[in-house]
Amino acid sequence: MKRNLTLLKAFARGLWLTLALLIVNAPLIIVLLVSLSSSPIFDLPREGLSLRWYAKVFQLDSIAGPLLTSLQLALSATAVSLVLGTACALGLSRSRFPGRDLLVTGVLSPMMLPGVVIGIALLFYLRALGITNSFLSLFIAHVVITLPYIVRITLAGLSLFDFALVDAARTLGYPPVKAVIKVLVPNLAPSFVSAAVFAFLASFDNYAIALFVGDIYTVTLPIQIINYLSVSTDPVVAAIAVILLFGTLVSLLITERLVGLQRLAGG
Repeated sequence: MKRNLTLLKAFARGLWLTLALLIVNAPLIIVLLVSLSSSPIFDLPREGLSLRWYAKVFQLDSIAGPLLTSLQLALSATAVSLVLGTACALGLSRSRFPGRDLLVTGVLSPMMLPGVVIGIALLFYLRALGITNSFLSLFIAHVVITLPYIVRITLAGLSLFDFALVDAARTLGYPPVKAVIKVLVPNLAPSFVSAAVFAFLASFDNYAIALFVGDIYTVTLPIQIINYLSVSTDPVVAAIAVILLFGTLVSLLITERLVGLQRLAGG
């Protein structure tokens, strides 16, 4: 009797977990089904599955330019944020001063503020500074939104690191910079990788800031997708979304295999 009750509880937990996963992922499942439909409008497949919309994605000339722009912005913003964010995290982790917690909150605040608020603020701020180049404005904006991811995850990694190892390396004759490179960098490599992945994805998928800071000459992929929706109702956008989702899942799986689930979550 007790065994049957245990099995029943396990079955109920499994059923509840399955239902929760289905509810959470229902929009993604619907987008996947729509992308496989042969209908020329957004509709579930009723007459069999088709890959016609995936084929059309690679035939669209209007996608290549925005895709390249998004990749350039994401890669450059992530690289700069890695340098600045690591230096910021090192300073915050090694220092104790009045207002430190407030400063950490300020650095991480772009993760909590709505994208529209950040976009409007950056629009007026960059114009006040006289920065009118669209790509440069987007680059600065993307550094602002990716920097908190680097700081957050690097701080978590530094909280698990024993800085006595760096001091030990220095007592063995290593200069300060070489001691950091030899000891600190290898130990924080998993944090760097996971932080870079999250920062890249945050930059690549962002549309709210590009909507305010960009212009008609510098269009990112999310903005181009919105523009395409305004002139066409075919499921090409669903196919693009599935491709991006697949790329995101692959990158997260690779990162998980390289650094582990705990480091990937920033813990």
